[in-house]
Amino acid sequence: MFSITLICVGKCKEKFFLDAAAEYEKRLKGYVQFRLLELPECRLPEAPSPAEIAQGLAREAEAIQKAVPKGAWLCVLTPEGKLLSSPQLAETLARVKTGGKSSACFLIGSSFGMDESIKRMADFRLSMSPMTFPHHLARVMVLEQLFRAEAIQAGSKYHK
Repeated sequence: MFSITLICVGKCKEKFFLDAAAEYEKRLKGYVQFRLLELPECRLPEAPSPAEIAQGLAREAEAIQKAVPKGAWLCVLTPEGKLLSSPQLAETLARVKTGGKSSACFLIGSSFGMDESIKRMADFRLSMSPMTFPHHLARVMVLEQLFRAEAIQAGSKYHK
């Protein structure tokens, strides 16, 4: 069975986001093996300098590199990534599966983004929108879209 890992840098505390994420996790597990990993966000001062941000992102990158499953297709969510429709995301995942990969990993970086080294190691850069969303809402949105992509591939009526 294909497996998907979602790595999120930063802890989600709000119950309404946790409940929504749990619902889509449950649905997604009907199609794939799924694992959610929360990695700690580096603590930075209230108004960090660009150098402090870069240092924090570099420390987070070390943890991310260790957490990405070996051999997984890596997709990072980043504003400069490619915009895809839901059917296009489903097609992309289907190509990953038929291309011989047995797992995919999606990454949502911290509130300051992610280190360029992580973006360079990614197989795909995906943008949710040119708009900015809270990271915890992005988590729910990614889970819903992953579920939708799997439902599309299965021929479900979920996607209309």
